[in-house]
Amino acid sequence: MEALKTFVASEELPGKAVTKSSLKNLDGLAGKVTAVELLPGEQLVAERLIAPEGLKASASVKVPKGLQEVSFQLEPQRVAGGRIAAGDHVGVFINLKNGGLEGKAETTQLSIHKVLVTAVQRAPMTAPSPQPTASDAPDAPAEDTSLPTGNLLLTVAVNEADATKIVYASNFTDIASVWLSKEPLDAAEGPRPGIMTRPEVYK
Repeated sequence: MEALKTFVASEELPGKAVTKSSLKNLDGLAGKVTAVELLPGEQLVAERLIAPEGLKASASVKVPKGLQEVSFQLEPQRVAGGRIAAGDHVGVFINLKNGGLEGKAETTQLSIHKVLVTAVQRAPMTAPSPQPTASDAPDAPAEDTSLPTGNLLLTVAVNEADATKIVYASNFTDIASVWLSKEPLDAAEGPRPGIMTRPEVYK
């Protein structure tokens, strides 16, 4: 906690821009550690600080029986802005430049629903862009708006068939790519999604 003090500063913000659990100071938080990576410019909230034993538990996600883990690397914009953590569930979209069916052009499909993320590793951050201050952004939203930098290495738990799809789309990058959505377990899920092609985009 002493090390954290050198990286935080107090700043006045409009009331509507302050989150409910935002910390006014670090009093009474000795021994706590950060639960996730803190980004420049974001407000420090109580949920970000936990006991060391809690950090160990949160960093380890048990793989459901019968599933296997596979890893792949993506840019932040392909991972819900980089706001994915171990324990979250994601939807896996697979894009094929030449289509997955005969006679099709570029295609996209939400191919795998509600995949469990077991680990997230981030590349070292580069120097951040200057963040707006309270004086020049009086109506700034409470959430952090700084842009994430560097790729993310994600590990997910999937069955054999889905692992094969992810490996294919991640390996043959000249014809395929992967995009993720943050898809909690209670997210609405309709019929099996179709394959999106050019004609369907504007329908």
